[in-house]
Amino acid sequence: MSGSYSDGGGGPVIESVEQMAAHLAKGCKPREQWRLGTEHEKFGFRLSDHGPLPYEGDGPTVRKMLEGLTRFGWEPVLENGNPIALKRDGASVSLEPGGQFELSGAPLESVHQTCSEVNGHLKEVKEVADEIGAGFLGLGFSPKWSLEETPMMPKGRYGLMKAYMPKVGSLGHQMMFRSCTVQVNLDFDSEATMVKMFRVSLALQPIATALFANSPFADGRPNGFLSYRAHIWTDTDNNRTGMLPFVFEDGMSFERYVEYALDVPMYFVKRKGVFLDATGQSFRDFMAGKLPALPGERPTLEDFDDHLSTIFPEVRLKTFLEMRGADGGPWNRLCALPAFWAGILYDDASLEAAWQMVKDWSREERSCLRLAAAKFALKAPFRNGTIQDLAKQALAISRDGLRARSKLNGHGENEAIFLDDLDAIAASGRSPAEELLQRYNSGWEHSVEPAFTDCAY
Repeated sequence: MSGSYSDGGGGPVIESVEQMAAHLAKGCKPREQWRLGTEHEKFGFRLSDHGPLPYEGDGPTVRKMLEGLTRFGWEPVLENGNPIALKRDGASVSLEPGGQFELSGAPLESVHQTCSEVNGHLKEVKEVADEIGAGFLGLGFSPKWSLEETPMMPKGRYGLMKAYMPKVGSLGHQMMFRSCTVQVNLDFDSEATMVKMFRVSLALQPIATALFANSPFADGRPNGFLSYRAHIWTDTDNNRTGMLPFVFEDGMSFERYVEYALDVPMYFVKRKGVFLDATGQSFRDFMAGKLPALPGERPTLEDFDDHLSTIFPEVRLKTFLEMRGADGGPWNRLCALPAFWAGILYDDASLEAAWQMVKDWSREERSCLRLAAAKFALKAPFRNGTIQDLAKQALAISRDGLRARSKLNGHGENEAIFLDDLDAIAASGRSPAEELLQRYNSGWEHSVEPAFTDCAY
C-alpha cells in the first residue's frame, strides 16, 4: 500500500489506453531475468505494556525505529520533514497506516536469497528495537489494540483513505490500521504468460490464504475467523478488491486490465509532494482533462502508477504480478510464500499442471473458496473434498517446479526446502490460526498477551 516516493506527475502525458497497456507490457522480460520480490509487514509494540508504537514521543516509537535503522546504510525518505520510509539497494522499509513496518525486498534470483534478506532485515530490526524497548509481532491482524488505540502515521495518502473508506465499506479502517500481510512479486515474459499466471494465481489465492491463515484474534479474543485479515478484504471496497472474474474471460490482456483500472475510483493525485483529494473521482475524467481535483490537467504515466497502487485485488497487475492472499507470520513462512508461488508459476510444467487443476472452476466456486478460506482455512469444503486436498495438490505442483528450477544453496539444497512447513500444515489440516487458538484455550489461559512473546520476531 505504500506507493512511490516521487513528487508526483512525472513521466509522459497519457494519450491513450494503448499507451497505458504498453506501459504494463514493459514488465515482460526474458525468463533468465525473472526475479522474486518479497514484502512483509509486522506490528511494532512496546515491550513494557504491549501497546502499539506511536509515530513519535517518549519511549519507543516508529520514528526512533526508522532513525535507528539508518546505521545499517538505509537512506531516509521524508514527507513534510518526517521520515516515513527508508531505501537501500533496491529494497525499502515503509510504514502502513497504523505503523505496521513493511520490508519491500529487492528483486532477487532465488528464495535462498530472499530468506537471507528477510533474516538480515529482522536482525537489524531487532537490534534497534531491543535498544528502545520495542518488539515486533508476526500475525495477520492486531490481536489486542482497538482502532482508537492504534496510531495513524503522518502520510498524506492515509488521511485521504481514512476519510473515504467508510463511504465504500464497513471494514476499510480495520484493513488499514490493524492488518499485516506477506506478499511476493513475480515476473512474466509475455502477455500470454501473464494471463495464464494471473488466472492460476487468482484461482489458487484462497489456498494460500488457508495455508497462511494466522489472524484469529481481535480486541483480545477470538474473532470467529481463521484469517480475519482475508475476511476484512471482503468488505473494504468492492470496487477495487476481489477475485476479478474478467481475468478468466476471453480477451484478457494488458489493455483489459487497464480498462478495469480506469473504472476503479481514484484516491488522490500527487503534485509537488502533496496528495490532492481525488477520492471517488474518475481516472477517465482525468484523461479528458475533467478531473475536479486538477481541472484542465491530464494524467501522466506516474499518475497511472500511483492509481494502480490503490487497487487491491487478490492478485494485482503492475509491471509484475503481486500475490496478496496471505497473512503475516513467522520468519519461516515469510520465506515459504515466495517458494510456493515461484514453484507454481516459474516452471512451465508446473504452471500447466496448476492450470489443469483450476481451469474448470466456476466463478461462483472461486468466490466461495475465497470466503470459506477466511472462515475455515483448510477445512473449507470444495466439491467432494476440502481446501486441504487442494493445498496438498498445489504444494506437490510447487515442489516439482522448485526442483525443476534447481536453484541451490551452499549445501546443494533446492528451494523446495522452504515448503516443508507448508507441507506439514497441509498434512495436518490445521492452519496456524488453529494452533494459536489451541494455545489461547489452554496454555495462554484465554489471554492474547502471550502472543507478544510466542509470536514475536
